[in-house]
Parts: sequence; C-alpha cells; structure tokens
Amino acid sequence: MMNLNYKHLRYFWMVAKAGSIARASKQLHVTPQSISGQLSEFETAIGTKLFRRLGRGLELTERGQRMLGYAEQIFLLGNEMLDSLGDDVLAHSTPFRVGIADSVPKMVAYRLVEPSLDMTEPVRLICREGRLTALLADLAVHRLDMVIADRPMPDNLNVRCHDHFLGESGVTVFAAKALCAQATAKFPECLNGARFLLPGADVALHPRVTRWFEANHVRPRIVGEFDDSALLMAFGQAGAGYFVAPTAIEGFIARQYEVEIVDRIDEVREQIYAITAERKISHPIVAAICQLAQHGMFGRAKVANEVIARRYPGKKHGNHQTR
Repeated sequence: MMNLNYKHLRYFWMVAKAGSIARASKQLHVTPQSISGQLSEFETAIGTKLFRRLGRGLELTERGQRMLGYAEQIFLLGNEMLDSLGDDVLAHSTPFRVGIADSVPKMVAYRLVEPSLDMTEPVRLICREGRLTALLADLAVHRLDMVIADRPMPDNLNVRCHDHFLGESGVTVFAAKALCAQATAKFPECLNGARFLLPGADVALHPRVTRWFEANHVRPRIVGEFDDSALLMAFGQAGAGYFVAPTAIEGFIARQYEVEIVDRIDEVREQIYAITAERKISHPIVAAICQLAQHGMFGRAKVANEVIARRYPGKKHGNHQTR
C-alpha cells in the first residue's frame, strides 16, 4: 500500500495555486529544479500525470484537479488544527492585568512589565492606561493585578491598596537639535526665556521640576503642560521646547525621538511605584517585576523604605495603606 508523501503533496498544492513552478519556487524559497524533481517523484509514486504544459505555465489534468480538491481539504484541516491548538494555549494562559498611569514614561512601563512575557507558564498581558485614580478604582475591585505609577497611593482615596517602591532616577533635559543650536549660554542659564514643556499638574514630576527652577533662579517660558509623557516627548521631538525625562532611559529617548541630551539634573527624581491590592506580594509576575526594578532597571538596588522616608518625611511608608 502506497504511503502519501505530504511534502510532495504540498509542493503540488503550491504549484497548482501559483500556476507555475517558477512562482511557486519564490513562495516556497526553494529552487525550481527542486520543485520539479519533487513533482516528478510524486507523479511517479501515484502513477498519473497531474499537470500538462500550457504555454509557459502549467494547467491541471483532470486527475490533477481531483487531487487539488483533496489537497485543499487536507491543508485546510491542518490549518484548523493549528488554530485550535493556538486557541487552547490562549485559553490556558494566565491573564495578567496591569494598569499604567499615563504619567509614567512608556519605555519605563515596558521595561517593568517585560518579565511577564518570559514566564515559564504562558501569560496573556492585558495593559490598561489612564488616570491614576481610575486605575486604582479598578485595582480595588480586582479588575487589575497591579498599577504602575509615578507616586504612592494618594491619601484622599478611600480604597484599600498598598504601594511598593520600585526605584528612582534623576532626570535628563532634552531638546531638538535645532533648539539646542539656538542656545547662547551654558546649562542651566540656557533655559532662561527658552520654551519649556512641563509635565502636567497631576504628574508627580511637575512640582519637583518647578521647585528646581526656583532654587536655581531659572525662568523658562512654559509653553505647554502634558499629563501624557509620550505626547510631551512628541512635542519635544518637533522642537516645541525643552523637556525632561528619566535619566534611566535617556539613551532610548535620544535615539527614539532624535533629540539631544542637554544636561542631567540629579536633584530632581522620577520615582516609580507598583500598587497592589495585597500588602505582601504573592503574585509571581508582580514579584518578578519588583525584583527587576529594584535590582536592575534603576542602576542599583535601593532600600525602599529609607528612600521613601527621605522623600516623604513624617509619613508612614513602605506598604502604605489608605482606608
């Protein structure tokens, strides 16, 4: 009894759909001679001709047309099988729902969430971006597993959640090349009277940057405020003004947005928190994210409670809870 060679059948199927060996060879990324040899072996094995010459192309014989019908059903069923297996993997994957405050730079969020893509068990990542208060409301009723934010839990929210300090970074000042070329003084004097794009009033970095301006007697011309960090950087790329972003990702920002690094301000700190509904982290993905952030992403490990205490004197820190 003859066994069907499925490689031969696939080559026949591709040639029949393409109309010529030359076109099929491009689609299969093999030489025409290889396809021609495989077809000859297939026709010899089944004892019948499947094609006949028609000008420079090929047309199916009557038996070839019957064979094509079977081949279509076989490969359609094979694709359905693969789709079904893929659906099974998706159905058995663990959903991980993370909220990302729109004030958090997108590359920071990506680097933090990236470990979820490399877990041993399949994970389906579900990201939600928005205002912090709305995300925390979803977290409180377990619609989210974690929220990434640039500040700890606000005191005025009546939700039971806990914040975990992940790390902090100084900020870097950026500007488009054309804007840098217009500077006539060194940093920070070059900012006096210069157009500046400021994080929005609801962004934790906003008061820190403005306090730094006051302490250093710098008076830029604020031409825009942005709650969304990606929108702010897009305006900065277009030359609308100077802007700041975390030093931890300055290389990416300089390349991605084609802007110049003007200088660094280590006194102004961008802080990142993971906020969860549980006091002690037990979720394996959240634990992996926290470990990466605290020991890798921000350059060096930090003792979270000491850093928060320095930034927020007199406040209860660590796993902060608002009742």
